[in-house]
Amino acid sequence: MTGFGFNVSGFGAFSSRGGGPVAASGGTVTTSGNFTVHTFTSSANFVVSNGGNVDFLVIAGGGGGGSAGGGGGAGGFRTATDFEVSSGTFAITVGAGGAGGGAGAARGGTGIGTVGIKGSNSVFSSITSTGGGAGQSEAGVGTAGGSGGGGGTANGAGMPNLNGYAGNTPSTSPSQGNNGGQGGNPSVTNSGSGGGGDASAVGVNSTDTAVTVAGAGGAGTASSFSGSSVTRAGGGGGSVRGAGTVGAGGAGGGGAGTRTQLAGNGGGTNTGGGGGGGGHLNNVGNQGNGGSGGSGLVIIRYLTDG
Repeated sequence: MTGFGFNVSGFGAFSSRGGGPVAASGGTVTTSGNFTVHTFTSSANFVVSNGGNVDFLVIAGGGGGGSAGGGGGAGGFRTATDFEVSSGTFAITVGAGGAGGGAGAARGGTGIGTVGIKGSNSVFSSITSTGGGAGQSEAGVGTAGGSGGGGGTANGAGMPNLNGYAGNTPSTSPSQGNNGGQGGNPSVTNSGSGGGGDASAVGVNSTDTAVTVAGAGGAGTASSFSGSSVTRAGGGGGSVRGAGTVGAGGAGGGGAGTRTQLAGNGGGTNTGGGGGGGGHLNNVGNQGNGGSGGSGLVIIRYLTDG
């Protein structure tokens, strides 16, 4: 089934300005003020017995953090009001978070680990929110996505692109997300990695100074869709090589980065938050795994009949 004739809104509070006594089932059903709210934390069917106008929030799974690298990008964040649905069954897909990059061998060994995985898409009708991009691993790559993964920082030719990766890929209007932050200069002993982007802001760049601060994940987006305000879809924080400050996870489920051989922190469940970058040392020791991205979420609401 497909929806049509919807009014795309910006981020934040949600409202319905139209249409008729919608009747539907599926997901966890609650009420908030004058609205009936269907919340999907896993894939299921939204069954409409009487069509009309609905509002939606569709958040994709967050990207995995890089091993010895950048934070994962938040899952794509899309919302609109007055989206018209006809009667019938809509298959709701709630995207899973992407796995973090796998740790490699000690520097000078036989392997530099595996790359992180992009988050999975979330889908409602004709609306697709794209999974968050993975943070760059020492294996050399990150990915674009709903929001982009952060750039890495390890030294050597294994890290060809320290820039953050693109968000809002593929492009939507309004934008579903932002770019990841840039990783630090690999020639600096205690360099940091960039943070993952999110729906409201780009990931923060790493700053390579006397005390390195790895990039924080972009702060998530607040909405009062189900009643009280909830912030979701924060970017993952970057890791730091050696001494320095790890990147904080973005508000709204972003996982923090780490140092030494610790694994990055995972994104929050059903927030679409990006995973934090795994830690690493200077020329010694195995790297830490990147944190996994958080799963996504779909919420649909409409005016309650009467």
